[in-house]
Amino acid sequence: MPDKEKIQEMFDSIAPEYDAFNHLTSLGIDRTWRKKALKYVRGPKVLDIACGTGDFSITIARHLSRRYGNSPVSGTEDDWSVTGADISAGMLERMREKVAAAGLEGRVSAETGDCCDLHYSSGRFDSVTVAFGVRNFEDRAQALQEILRVLKPGGRFVMLELGVPKGRVTGGIFKFYFTRIMPLVGGKMSRNREAYRYLPASVLNFPEPGEWTAFMEKAGFRKVIHRPLTLGICRLYVGEKKG
Repeated sequence: MPDKEKIQEMFDSIAPEYDAFNHLTSLGIDRTWRKKALKYVRGPKVLDIACGTGDFSITIARHLSRRYGNSPVSGTEDDWSVTGADISAGMLERMREKVAAAGLEGRVSAETGDCCDLHYSSGRFDSVTVAFGVRNFEDRAQALQEILRVLKPGGRFVMLELGVPKGRVTGGIFKFYFTRIMPLVGGKMSRNREAYRYLPASVLNFPEPGEWTAFMEKAGFRKVIHRPLTLGICRLYVGEKKG
């Protein structure tokens, strides 16, 4: 498992160019993946863990605004919010700028948070989301237990993670691009070349879909599903807390 302090330092160092790199290397498809995950997000109170610079948090907030409206009524479902949590101060600083630019201050918060030791009360959130961050968790089993704890009964865990296409040709092309081209581009955009060698390796080392869904079920999630997106380059996982 990755070392938390090293991961924190790495993401702090690449925060300024992180958004541009993601959109460039995915050809903008990462935005589509986030939108596809929205249909599984349940309820007005959402925690977005490993929120990074806030792309998914802001996407969720816009989705909730369309669903519940913008006039909060205390104690009702109209009083919606998205809480973003991340260990990287650099990423959170960038996120706050984006939240302000989107006019979502007061609806979206950017807070320091450790996925393995969340400082939120039990049963607080209707949904917990993680986009492309689980592979970086220091202790995945502990993180899943914390996610279950802060979810309301019947609440959902919605997760996006990068994967490797199964086809021999497409898988080979993807691996070449991911391990050769992407680190080269990232290295030119950033002063931290090591970070863009780590990121592809973390994807290649993540459990296979069947193994990960079994891991979620063992942790206590029910109704676990897996959906491959864009030939399996991205994978969507959803699980529920027992009601």
